[in-house]
Amino acid sequence: MASVAFLGLGVMGYPMAGHLKNKGGHDVTVYNRTEEKAKKWLAQHGGAHATTPAEAAKDKDFVFACVGNDDDLRSVTTGEHGAFLSMKKGAVFIDNTTASAEVARELAAEAMARGFHFLDAPVSGGQAGAENGALTVMVGGEQDVFDRARPVIESFARMVGLMGPTGAGQLTKMVNQICIAGLVQGLAEGIHFGKQAGLDIEKVVEVISKGAAGSWQMENRHKTMNAGKYDFGFAIDWMRKDLGICLAEADRNGAKLPVTALVDQFYKDVQAMGGRRWDTSSLLARLEK
Repeated sequence: MASVAFLGLGVMGYPMAGHLKNKGGHDVTVYNRTEEKAKKWLAQHGGAHATTPAEAAKDKDFVFACVGNDDDLRSVTTGEHGAFLSMKKGAVFIDNTTASAEVARELAAEAMARGFHFLDAPVSGGQAGAENGALTVMVGGEQDVFDRARPVIESFARMVGLMGPTGAGQLTKMVNQICIAGLVQGLAEGIHFGKQAGLDIEKVVEVISKGAAGSWQMENRHKTMNAGKYDFGFAIDWMRKDLGICLAEADRNGAKLPVTALVDQFYKDVQAMGGRRWDTSSLLARLEK
């Protein structure tokens, strides 16, 4: 059993922290910007809650964070009352936020200067994966630190991989989001075309999902897309944040992402339709408007 803190109890962090407590059997202290959410988690899972990140992180072996963006991450780490102010020597900070590789490197350097370790460890699998303890975790950092942290991370994951040095976890998550963007747009166009052609979409998907066109998105989202329901996963606002990170990194490293840039603009159109909280499969709604 490890002594653990978890910072950020949003859609992803709330169940992830729960798995650390219940499945992993760890001693967990939670912090959330809205204290009522922390108290709710405490009533459901036990453990402890703190009123600041620094209080939560004090004397912990591992400190996890899953917050909104780079600025939120800096706030809970190096900001006033941030976790980095109280972390003990040799501890490990594990960032599950989808953020930039740049902030990962920045915080890793700061952690090293303070005598503890940092892993960037963004996750994939959405709300369902978090609730089911079946996330994929892409990690950047040192091998020996990863080896120490992996058994704890596995409390909420089905796949955990070390992708390379600091920042590699975030870069891998960018590849993940780039691939998803193209897949969802292709699926949206396929369903739209099939409906316009008068085909039975269920019959079409039953056949083509067993061939080269098959994907997780097709298996898990085609029914709700066909029904015009878009409340089943990762929100448009979050996806646009992630694609913005991808496009900014591409500007830095020279990668060409024409499809990603185009799909990002399609998601912007969906936001303008009022779909900021719709899931990413709502690209179909744009085609059908």
